[in-house]
Amino acid sequence: MRTSFHRVSAAAAALVLSLAIGHAKIERLTLAQMVQRADDCVVGRIVESAVFRVDHPIDGAELYFTRLTIEGRSLYAGSAISVPVTFAGGMLPGGEGVWNSDAPSAAETRVANEVVVFYKWTDNMGGGVAANALYCAHGGLYRVVRTRKGDFVLGRGEGYAIDGNAKLVDLEQQVARLR
Repeated sequence: MRTSFHRVSAAAAALVLSLAIGHAKIERLTLAQMVQRADDCVVGRIVESAVFRVDHPIDGAELYFTRLTIEGRSLYAGSAISVPVTFAGGMLPGGEGVWNSDAPSAAETRVANEVVVFYKWTDNMGGGVAANALYCAHGGLYRVVRTRKGDFVLGRGEGYAIDGNAKLVDLEQQVARLR
């Protein structure tokens, strides 16, 4: 009975979280639209990942968020940057948390991964959390892989800002033209 209660509680918390952050839906965007809507885009390495819990009197208890710290370079300004980017969902050690289907996977958000991330400031992601929100949930994070032929950004498919795999240098040039 206790397990069922926890499952129902977790499902209710996930529902409340999804309602509280209604903007965290996946949008069909071109790269031009993503560049226009996001506050910035950073290419760099994930140097820290931390999950935190918020219990809020209005939005509800057990709201979980993951904050990634990315060190790299702003593709908008061209300067070095260290930026925290937050998204809904995450698991604390011991299994406490909420998995969110709109969040990037654990494999994508591992510390030391190289990524391209689009983000936008929000005053309230839910539970009063103000942060640089990962734009379009997992649609705003793209892995970078190194190959013999150069660094490539892994596309996500049709409807995503970066739909197909692209050379990182080509993507950087596209973003610069669009800015």
